[in-house]
Amino acid sequence: MAAVAAVTLQERTDGLMAGPATASLGFTATTHTLGNGLRVVLSEDHVDPVAAVCLWYDVGSRHERPGRTGLAHLFEHLMFQGSANVHGNEHFEFVQSAGGSLNGTTSFERTNYFETMPAHQVELALWLEADRMGGLLQALTEESLDNQRDVVKNERRQRYDNVPYGTAWERLVAMAFPEGHPYHHMPIGSMADLDATSLEDCRAFFRTYYAPNNAVLAIVGDVDPEQTLAWVEKYFGTIPAHDGKPVPADGALAPVIGAELRETVHEEVPSPALMAAYRMPADGTRGADAADIALTVLGEGESSRLNTRLVRHDELAVYAGVGLMRLSGTASVAMLDVKASGSGAVSAIDAALAEEFTRFAEEGPTPAELERAQAQLERAYLDTMATVGGRADELCRYATLFGDANLAFTALDRLLDITAEEVRAVAAERLVPDNRAVLVYEPTDDADENEEQVA
Repeated sequence: MAAVAAVTLQERTDGLMAGPATASLGFTATTHTLGNGLRVVLSEDHVDPVAAVCLWYDVGSRHERPGRTGLAHLFEHLMFQGSANVHGNEHFEFVQSAGGSLNGTTSFERTNYFETMPAHQVELALWLEADRMGGLLQALTEESLDNQRDVVKNERRQRYDNVPYGTAWERLVAMAFPEGHPYHHMPIGSMADLDATSLEDCRAFFRTYYAPNNAVLAIVGDVDPEQTLAWVEKYFGTIPAHDGKPVPADGALAPVIGAELRETVHEEVPSPALMAAYRMPADGTRGADAADIALTVLGEGESSRLNTRLVRHDELAVYAGVGLMRLSGTASVAMLDVKASGSGAVSAIDAALAEEFTRFAEEGPTPAELERAQAQLERAYLDTMATVGGRADELCRYATLFGDANLAFTALDRLLDITAEEVRAVAAERLVPDNRAVLVYEPTDDADENEEQVA
């Protein structure tokens, strides 16, 4: 049977504080399951003649085994290299020539693929996604693997290895999640593991994870549900399920790291920097929502506490921010980033951060700060849900990670229900010295020097 949920979201005024409702958006979603296990979420929206097709596979870097990191991200690229009836780059060509847009992304916990199309071209997008779900291996060759392996390695060079501070988050994640933990490595993977990946590794990975019973398909927009479901059944219904998916390694962790971990890196960077990672409550909990609000008060925007103190008042930094990377299978992570305004300022930044975090843990947010932070997060949520693509992605997210697509429609209610005391409490428990991995960057003029010291 199809599960149906309806919700009305109220948009607030664009002022600093949440004000009276000016408009409302009503959404419904139905969830259906095919015989092969594919979950299909439909949400009608006839305001504009467009529709989004979004497909989440329950596979990310946390599912990879040691020695083969980067496979999930590599597959994101391979999925655009042709399938049984689609050759080379034709997936891009078909979508773009039909007036649509498309992309894919990989994270620790999932890989997603999405198209936004003129409404009358939804069938094309469904056919394309089904063709590569059911027939990618027919087109996967050593040549296409080598080609995309080189693309991914070049992406790593451009985004991580050859840019200032480029490996900071990779280092911090490895510190916050211990060796052997499924979240210890970033989705980009290592050069050595990418080189070691074979064609048979890729075939086995695809057979294991790219199965309909390991996926959620959301179609949102100006569609006819009956016709759309008929197309889904026609193109996806004959793809066989696969029951051999291994259970991912346990992501359970202590709430706090237990002692500060600190490394100093000497590199050719524009200025000294202090970056840190803190373990926070897992996504899908009130604690994660409280942490999101706390970090918004502390580090989101020019009026945030850290920007006010470090950039505007003390002039110790040119940038200071902190935000939440939500993770459902383990602790979420607060990522702190402070770029110093001059040499020798890191110790002063560290002291100022300690003062601000301690004060916040003792006092919590003011009523005005709480309302402002919730309004900022509300606006971000409404911006996402206002587009068919954003809504499809959120429906897939909640179905994949939490088992219920309709939770996407009540996420804002849960966020606005968080109290100031919950915000203060999560800061007092988690934003503490023994729960942080710290990376300090010190500039060097020697381009050949790349020395890492453990303090």
